[in-house]
Amino acid sequence: MKPSNTTNPREVRRKLGLNQVEFWSKIGVTQSGGSRYESGRNMPRPTRELYRLVHVERVDLAKVNRIDLEVIALLQAQYPDLYSTLKKAIAQASH
Repeated sequence: MKPSNTTNPREVRRKLGLNQVEFWSKIGVTQSGGSRYESGRNMPRPTRELYRLVHVERVDLAKVNRIDLEVIALLQAQYPDLYSTLKKAIAQASH
C-alpha cells in the first residue's frame, strides 16, 4: 500500500513506522542528510527517484536486476496490450 502523501518524506517515513536512520539508509542517505530533506531542502533528482522507488512505490531494489528491467522493456515494446492488461491486473490486486 502506498502512503497517501508522497511529497513529504517525513510523513511517508512516519507512516512506514521507520526512524530516520532506517528510512534514509535504504537509499544511501545519512540520517543528517535525510533530516535536511525532511526539513524542506530540495533532494537531488537521483535521491528523489530512489526515495520514490523504495519508499513510495515500495520496490525492493535488492530483488530487481537488469534482466527484469529488460523483460519489462521488451513486454512494453512488443506486447503493449499484454503489458497494459498485466499492469491493470496488478493495480487491482494491490487494492
